[in-house]
Amino acid sequence: MRTMSVLRVVVLAIVMLALSLAPRVARAAEEPEAFARVVVDAAELRSGPGISYRVIYSAQRGETLALDGRPGAGFWLQVVLPDGRTAYALGDEVQVFAVRPGEPEAPSRPGIFATPPLEGAHGGLAIVAGVLSIPILDGTTRAFGYIEARPSIVVHRTVTLEGFIGDALTADGAQILYGGGATINFAPSWSVCPFLGIGAGGLSVLPKADSFILRREDLYVARAGGGVLMALRGRILVRLEVTNLTLFDAESFKNAQTYSGGLGVYF
Repeated sequence: MRTMSVLRVVVLAIVMLALSLAPRVARAAEEPEAFARVVVDAAELRSGPGISYRVIYSAQRGETLALDGRPGAGFWLQVVLPDGRTAYALGDEVQVFAVRPGEPEAPSRPGIFATPPLEGAHGGLAIVAGVLSIPILDGTTRAFGYIEARPSIVVHRTVTLEGFIGDALTADGAQILYGGGATINFAPSWSVCPFLGIGAGGLSVLPKADSFILRREDLYVARAGGGVLMALRGRILVRLEVTNLTLFDAESFKNAQTYSGGLGVYF
């Protein structure tokens, strides 16, 4: 009986708390949000509140950026970039305004997903892991665990030059895949950006002395595939990719595939 009384008191307290918080939540949802619109041809946004800090983003006339709620220093305003980073804008180059949620064509703040950080980037690195499916000594196809590093140079936001070096995880020896190529990003302004890549390189199979699965090989590789980049705040990317490998030398020819996913970053 006492338990039921305590339970009723707890439920009543929760209901009373919810009723007291509801008006505050409603008012918070209706609070206007502050944004800054660029009023010059190009505004250089910096990593800190001063011209001695490096430029990390160039905003064009009419572009709208969210104020992050904390004041800058002097004539500088702290804003949130489309990829979720914080930057500083000179107050004379932007016009501050407020909008209420739900207004027609109201700008929005960056969410969990953001624009891929390809604009203005110079290089990048991705670490992916997955499966290498490849023919083995007896002619059958076997899947091995696989890990790969992919450094890149950003030529343009739609084109990157990439290297790759990977290793199949097997107790029978090492299968080292290496080379380079180019990747085309088809929607660099979308938070989910599809891409296609081509490349070439080599595969060195280094079996252990007692391995009955692998044999010593050095093969040429032609590589083609594609996938998607999913951009998160903070310039972090989730990379999902499938590639086909054509492996050959003067005497043999075979196909293999990689299925991988991982994280990357551009800088």
